[in-house]
Amino acid sequence: MMIQKQFDARNLAMVMDFYELTMSNGYFIEQRKDIKRKTDRVAFDVFYRRNPDQGGFAIFAGLEQVIDYIESIRFEEEDIEYLRSQKLFCEEFLDYLHDFRFTGDVYAFEEGTIMYPNEPVLTVVAPLIDAQLVETAILLQINHQSLIATKTRRIVQAADGRAVSDFGARRAHNMDAAVYGARAAYIGGAVGTATVLAGQMFDIPISGTMAHSWVMYFEDEFTAFKKYAETYPDATVLLVDTYDVLNSGIPNAIRVAKEVLEPMGKRLKGIRLDSGDLAYLSKKARKMLDQAGCSDCKIVVSNSLDEYTITSLLSQGGKIDSFGVGERLITAKSDPVFGAVYKIVAVEQDGVFQPRIKVSENVEKITNPGLKQVYRIYDQEGKSIADLLTTAEEEVDLTQPYRYIDPEKPWALRNYENCTCKKLQVQMIKDGKSVRAPKSLSEIRAYVREQLENEVWMEEQRFENPHIHYLDMSPKLYERKMDMLSSKRRK
Repeated sequence: MMIQKQFDARNLAMVMDFYELTMSNGYFIEQRKDIKRKTDRVAFDVFYRRNPDQGGFAIFAGLEQVIDYIESIRFEEEDIEYLRSQKLFCEEFLDYLHDFRFTGDVYAFEEGTIMYPNEPVLTVVAPLIDAQLVETAILLQINHQSLIATKTRRIVQAADGRAVSDFGARRAHNMDAAVYGARAAYIGGAVGTATVLAGQMFDIPISGTMAHSWVMYFEDEFTAFKKYAETYPDATVLLVDTYDVLNSGIPNAIRVAKEVLEPMGKRLKGIRLDSGDLAYLSKKARKMLDQAGCSDCKIVVSNSLDEYTITSLLSQGGKIDSFGVGERLITAKSDPVFGAVYKIVAVEQDGVFQPRIKVSENVEKITNPGLKQVYRIYDQEGKSIADLLTTAEEEVDLTQPYRYIDPEKPWALRNYENCTCKKLQVQMIKDGKSVRAPKSLSEIRAYVREQLENEVWMEEQRFENPHIHYLDMSPKLYERKMDMLSSKRRK
């Protein structure tokens, strides 16, 4: 895999919220007063509170970039000088940053894991300042790529087996959003991208045809098509909506197929529609192409597509073989904020992690305290029926009925019976260094597909009113949370 060379002048260590530095400076000053506290660690959980587009699940993406960032975070001399110019930081803290290396541990779901609200998908266990400084970078990678991967999966599902390609670069929020959005789209099921740098960096198949400017540059549409076919005889896909799809574009495409490509022993690969009534035009185009002996010519459509427009086009009988999806994929336009958060859940004191809890008037913002494990629970058919949160020290034994707490109905007596489970969090970084070989993007993409085909209920995958995946708690974790809430109320 290619190492990114774009914008080498940037130091991504500086991509953080300013409060991370002001708090770290404050922590540094406090720790100088108590040498022992320098060895104490904290734990932060990354989780999110709701699925995009009111869906039934999300896809965990961006982990490889998180690992790359944490392993390489450094502060250069010019960064230190810039921070010194803010006149807020003590010189000893700036000296500390000059030699800073992340020395903590990171546990996370495997990239591509299907995930659900309110479970820790990534946990940082590290010295306090280390954990604080990486907050923004972790969140921006996971929030962005998880959002785009999840949106793409919805679009791919709507396409019902037809290929979906990322055409979104020019509508992305910036260059990085285009490149890493293409990566996330591939994880979500897109077959490729039009973004060349993403193809180069991540080995994603790239594809593209022509723009209207190619057609408009030449004196007439037939000449434009002819020149393109002569240049790319093995990959001729013609954009047929520059002037008049049915009276000009399709007839000229057929003429090129017969007069230019067939004498060369080649076939017209496809036509693309980028405007108009795509359902109506695709049906008319299919009929015209078939009558001309071009039944193997594919019809590609683009133009402000998403899962809802694709569903509508196919329900109307649109004769479409593949979709190029741009702005509504790369920006996740219908619900463009993922909302993962980074919350402290434990503080080490004298070698023991003491749980912490955030209390809020909004129930959904109350956190689950302490170091935890996340288990996925499966029935006898291998379907995922729930996720289970436990304390970190618990081991779940499902060889016998296992009592759990449903936080929505804590009074009910509930047990898992005849089930299996697996831990979802595994260690990714130890003492600041990666301890797992990275998976290829194709492996991550295949992992997503395998889960959705074999483990995740179809009821969770529907667009409207999906089944809500259960997030249960061990009695020990539930009691810890209730005890802490009761204690906070007394203060």
